[in-house]
Amino acid sequence: MGNGTNSRSKRKQVKEVSNPNGELSFEQYLKRNVQEVEQALPGCVPSNWNIPAPLHESFLYSLMAGGKRLRPILVLAAAESVGGQAEAALPAACAIEMIHTYSLVHDDLPAMDNDDFRRGKPTNHKLYGEAMAILAGDALLTHAFYTVVQSSRKHGVPAEAVLTVVEELAQYAGLPGMVGGQAADMLGEQGETSLEQLQYIHEHKTGDLIVASLRAGGYISGASEEQIDALTTFGRQIGLAFQIQDDVLDVEGEQAVTGKPKGSDEKSGKVTFPYFMGMDASKKEIERLTFEAKEALTAGSIPYPERLLQLADYLMKRNH
Repeated sequence: MGNGTNSRSKRKQVKEVSNPNGELSFEQYLKRNVQEVEQALPGCVPSNWNIPAPLHESFLYSLMAGGKRLRPILVLAAAESVGGQAEAALPAACAIEMIHTYSLVHDDLPAMDNDDFRRGKPTNHKLYGEAMAILAGDALLTHAFYTVVQSSRKHGVPAEAVLTVVEELAQYAGLPGMVGGQAADMLGEQGETSLEQLQYIHEHKTGDLIVASLRAGGYISGASEEQIDALTTFGRQIGLAFQIQDDVLDVEGEQAVTGKPKGSDEKSGKVTFPYFMGMDASKKEIERLTFEAKEALTAGSIPYPERLLQLADYLMKRNH
């Protein structure tokens, strides 16, 4: 962990950079992209496929349950930040949202976190049963790889770029990534898990899919290796900051806003950053990580970083 005081002393060095969508306020930009993603998601499943109705309903129930749509927005913003077109990155954005949604459906199951509510609504297994929820999660994960290929099929993205995105999604969402982080989270408990192990859990369970989102947007838009490196550093820092903020909101947030009961992590014996560091130090760590994320983008290799910079600030200040 770094020193928040030294980081704050350098904040004045972060420069203001213009962006290609400057005619929209950040709130308008966010709303527009959320709407585009939500309009595109149902259509990712071909209408001529013969699917058992309960499976299709369960699949769409969680996929269309709302949320911040952070990961697909990061895909689109990353694509635009290096001069690409968001439209070509939309299939990859939808694919990553499917992977994220599958992880939530499975996390909520009785064998995992055993949650009754997600985003203020009954969890998938509460409505459709455990077996159908498992199958819906399986379908979301597998259909994600079908969907990401459509960037090439429908938008002419070079096959090599899509191949790289598919390979990285399997890595960042799989054994060494999100699934590995979830396994470590299941094994962790208060009094046993160290702060270093907690950071591993957060970086992989949450952070890896955020990193994958940014890298996918970059690859689809033909980013250079230097630009991919900058997007990766940005993603690593905001990914950890995002999860620490979740830890903070579990203590301070209201159920009507966060969609889950206050203090649920403590009640289930989970280790969190506030558990180790306290609330004040956790909040300072979020500020430090956010600043370092923004610094990675303003070093010069990303031509249009403004939307990503705004997203970093938005995530740091969010209340759900």
